[in-house]
Amino acid sequence: MVILGVALAIVSMIVVGLLVARRVAGDSRNFLVAGRSLALPVVAATLMGQAVDTNATLGATDLAAGLGFWAGAGLPLGLALCLLLTGLFFARPMNRMGLTTLPDFFRLRYGRAVEVAAALLMIAAFAILVAGNLVAGGFLFERFLGTSYSGGVLIIVAVVLIYTLAGGLLSDAYTSIVQMLITATAAFALLFWVAATFGLRPAPGAGPFDLGQLSDPGQGAVVNWATLVALGIGDIVAIDFMQRIFAARSPDVARRACFIAAAGTAVIGVPFALVAVATGQGLLALLDGAAPAGLSVLVLAGIVSASLSTADGAILGTAAVAVRNVGSARRVHRPGRADPLLRATRWAMLPVVGGAVLLALRVPQTGVLLTLAFDLMLACLVVPFVLGLFWRRGSAPAALAALAVGLVVRLVLFALTPTMYGAPNTLLHVPNTLAGAGFDGWPTFIALGASLIVYVGVALSTAPAGIRGVDLRMEETRAEAAPSP
Repeated sequence: MVILGVALAIVSMIVVGLLVARRVAGDSRNFLVAGRSLALPVVAATLMGQAVDTNATLGATDLAAGLGFWAGAGLPLGLALCLLLTGLFFARPMNRMGLTTLPDFFRLRYGRAVEVAAALLMIAAFAILVAGNLVAGGFLFERFLGTSYSGGVLIIVAVVLIYTLAGGLLSDAYTSIVQMLITATAAFALLFWVAATFGLRPAPGAGPFDLGQLSDPGQGAVVNWATLVALGIGDIVAIDFMQRIFAARSPDVARRACFIAAAGTAVIGVPFALVAVATGQGLLALLDGAAPAGLSVLVLAGIVSASLSTADGAILGTAAVAVRNVGSARRVHRPGRADPLLRATRWAMLPVVGGAVLLALRVPQTGVLLTLAFDLMLACLVVPFVLGLFWRRGSAPAALAALAVGLVVRLVLFALTPTMYGAPNTLLHVPNTLAGAGFDGWPTFIALGASLIVYVGVALSTAPAGIRGVDLRMEETRAEAAPSP
């Protein structure tokens, strides 16, 4: 029964994705930004689909069961905060620019060197993000379908590639509607069943009103705030979120979609943390040991849907950044002539997936990988992006210095700290006497502060690039985005 339910969810998304793929029509603009034509419900669904992934569902239950409500709820709430901030400050100007990928902004604002540096960092961060979703899929298939962990990872990858290679963002956007319907239904069904069966009374000190989790470092407050900040601010420079902003049919649609998606992400994601603190169990253990068969099938289908919803967009966005902003492929769409950007993006998906698979096999952690990915973005790219958009004094040297210093500080502190967001640091830890487990969480703030100080200091001592220059050079991107004769 479990196999049948999960299979039906997968088949429905493949069918929808392949049907929509016909609209690509050989044009990379349709493939990468859906022809800049998505309506409000579709943009909201695809933004929500990128936020409500297995890191924010399965990962949230794992963290909440072990560390308390705010450790788990910080994932969906952080992502919801990101969408809210994006709607308030960034969606309208970014949609108006007519960009294809987020590193296009860094090229137009700071030049080619900053574009390439930002693109490489985004590629690395999103390989981590994709890996986190593959981890969850691998665990699920291993436990409930009888495959090996590595076999489950490969199944998820194969399904995503089937429709994403064909339809790109168009397939991703319309499958997100199906994915979010399944995941939302699963979240509320699970919450109601737990409330009726166990009640929603958490263990002492672990509930949503036990605010020591947000004020007492001994209860994980620093880590919990670091999670909220890394996701709420670091995710603003997420290539998959911004790609959906670019695909909206107007700046107002992009802005309103962010607000809807923010509310939806919180409403769908928080119940998973509530379930974990009420039962004291991770989600897979609860489904395997106590839940009725029908509910287990529904929730597992929701987890698979959530895994696919983020993996497809992240793989597509990462491949596009690799070929367009590192490799300099550009759109050429004329009858009878292949679009080089479309062809190159499809080929680039394969090595992107390969890197994510290797990382998923090396670091089988849910939740933590999501936060780590956007912690890197927070440390390196948020300051050049935000200040570059709103402050005239920014310059290419300032952006490169902020990126480099943020990256070095964050990686050094990561290597020195034995845990990462409460989980053992099995990826890159150098034994030392300088930083213990109590230092966990602080590197997030220290790296961001270092990036900000360096950017402002260098910007004040160098010639400004000027926001006006960005506006004038946007004509290059608009001309490329226009239909070819």
